Formats: sequence, C-alpha cells, structure tokens
Amino acid sequence: MSESTRIPHTLATDAPAPVALGTPSHGTPLYVHLPFCAAKCHYCDFFSVPLERGEASGSASSRWDVDGMIEAILAEARVRAPRAPRTVFLGGGTPSLLTVAQLTRLLDGLDEVTGWRASATEVSAECNPESLDRDKARALLDLGVPRLSIGFQSLDDATLALFGRVHSVADSFAAFDAARAAGVQHLNVDLIYAIPGQGAADWARDLARVLALGPEHLSAYNLTFEEDTRFKRWLDQGRLARAPEEVELEMLAATRALTAGAGLAAYEVSNHARPGEECAHNVNYWQNGAYVGLGPGAVSKVGYARSGNPRAIVPYLRRVAATGVALDWREELSPLARLGETWWLGLRLAAGVAPLDARRVAGVDAACATGDPAVTIADEHAALGLLEVVDGRYRLTATGLPVADAVARRFLERLGD
Repeated sequence: MSESTRIPHTLATDAPAPVALGTPSHGTPLYVHLPFCAAKCHYCDFFSVPLERGEASGSASSRWDVDGMIEAILAEARVRAPRAPRTVFLGGGTPSLLTVAQLTRLLDGLDEVTGWRASATEVSAECNPESLDRDKARALLDLGVPRLSIGFQSLDDATLALFGRVHSVADSFAAFDAARAAGVQHLNVDLIYAIPGQGAADWARDLARVLALGPEHLSAYNLTFEEDTRFKRWLDQGRLARAPEEVELEMLAATRALTAGAGLAAYEVSNHARPGEECAHNVNYWQNGAYVGLGPGAVSKVGYARSGNPRAIVPYLRRVAATGVALDWREELSPLARLGETWWLGLRLAAGVAPLDARRVAGVDAACATGDPAVTIADEHAALGLLEVVDGRYRLTATGLPVADAVARRFLERLGD
C-alpha cells in the first residue's frame, strides 16, 4: 500500500485459505493492489512482479495475463468489497502501467459492485513517470480518479539506476507537467532521502526543486533496508552503507523547514500536505481503522481481525477462481495488543493519539477497567521529553520525532502478546 505503514503479521504462505473476514460496513475504505511494475525496485518489499514492455496490452509473449488479473480482482470484489467506500486507493505495483481500456474495465467493474463513484470523497492512484502521460492522466480523471501520486524517488539519474528505476529525472518532471496539463489538481510526489552518498545539501536542493512544482502533497521517506530486498543484501555484503545518523537528522530538519515554507504541513512523520489535501485513505490506516484490500498481497482489516492475500500471482488466481476468496492468513490480536498497535500507528500523526479514541478503536474498555496501560507508557515517554500532551492528545515532541519509530515500538513491545 503506497503512503502506508507496514503491519506486522504471521504469514502462512502455503496454508489453505482460512474463513473470510466478516462483512465490512458501508463506507469502509477500499484498497486495490495491482502487482505489475515495469521493473522491480531494489529497495521495495511490497509484492510486485515486473512486466516486460508490451505485456500490459496482453500480447502473446506476456508472462502475466493482466486482463485475467483484473477479472480476478473484480471476482474477489463481488465477494469481499465494501459497499459505498468512502475512499479508494489503487496501489501496487504501478496502476498507471495498465492501458486505458484495462483501467476502464477495472474501475467500471468496481463501481458496479461497490458504487464508489457516488460514495468516495477521495480516490487515488499510484503512478510512475514512465507510464504517465497526458492521455493516461486525463483518462484517470475521466474515470473518477482525481488524485495521483507520482513516484519521482530521486532527482539524480545515477541514483535512479541504483534503485532499479526505469525512468529518468526528466521523465519525472514531464509526468508531473503532463498530469497538470490534463487537469489533475491533486498531485502527490514521492521522494526518498538518506540515500548512500547523498549529502544534506543535495537533499535540500532536490526537495526545493520538487516543491517549486507546487504539489498539493509530498511524501518524503527515509530510505530503509527491508528484509528480502536487493538493497538489504547489498547492505549486508558491504556494497551499500547507511547514511550517517547526523546526516539523516539534517535531512529531516530540512524536510520540515522546506515543506512548511512551501505551505505543506507535516501531518504525519513522512507526509506533508496543503490544508485539506491530506491523504484521507492513509490517515485511516494510521488511525487503525477498518479497510478492505483486493488483489495479490493485499491486506484487510475488518472488525478486530486482519488478513492478507497470497503474495504470489498463481495462488491468488487459483483461490479466487475456486471460491472468490484468496485469504492466505488471518490474525486477531488480544485487546491489549490491539491497543499497542493503535498507539504505534497513531503516534505517526501530528495530531497524535487521544487515549479514549485508542481504547474505542482497540475495543479494550473492559481490559482497562483498572487503568490504561498505554497511558502509563505514554506518560513515561512524556517525562523523557519525547511525547507531550496537547488538548488531551499525546503527540511526538521535536525531540521525539527523530526517534519516532523507537518510541512507537515500545507500545507494541509492552502491550503485545
């Protein structure tokens, strides 16, 4: 899920599909995972598979049947999708890699099942520069997708090559200009910083160039070395090195200062937006709300249970063909573990966490009859100057922000099963 927080879970890759989750309520956000990319990025641990040029059109030489994947997603939607979702997010993978005809089939089919065109107040699609031109952007707008997220990632061609990207810096700017020319008024740009060899001044210069374009939203992620990625292997082999901590801190400070100066407030650790342009779909993730994910590798949360589809094409297609459901794993945490997870996610937001709201989301009122253990942990961190209480909400301080992951992880560790 683009612009999302990874959720830990226990994965049983070869297990039979368990019983499906309960029926999602009307309005539950909908995520659709389209797993096809032009190439697999070396840092990426989301499920995706590369398509060779021409495969999106369903040519005879295609390894993957993109049209068949669309039909499988629609079949799964008929069984599991929420009605009247309030947000819809097309992620992947690279949704913009699909042809206009394929996007039309997918979005029209989803509307027939869910009625999203009449209900959704926010609809987003991830795009990469190599597959976004004016015609594609205009088609997405006409199909009901007004918010596009473009993966620039870097403004250095050598870095893009290191990442395994297949576009150039010039392609990124051309894609942004094409989207604007098509009439897109809600644009996000994705960037990565703390890249090996990158200096704080380099990052500030590149960020300023992107902000000069006037995006409504900017996602700036500190490079991470995820397990089972080429980057992590290279790190372990000594072929790559992490950026020094002091450089990362300089980059974080520059990000906050430059985005604020451009009118984009930091509403989440890595996300910045003009007023009213925050990504509502992802805010729901950070608030630990319910959502339904369709497609291979997609995750869902309905009620207190979370589940995920196979991170593989063939098992996903086979299971959907057999039952309309492809769930590969399912978990339901204990009440206190759910509370810890709610704080872990919510502290990423600038608004922070209100204890009463967290208990409601986690369903732990009975478990907290003698006191809220999450508040105890929060108060300990407030005493250290890492959290503060504003209008009854706990949020990260300027001191806590650089160690946000460590602070939030304490709630998982102390309240988990």
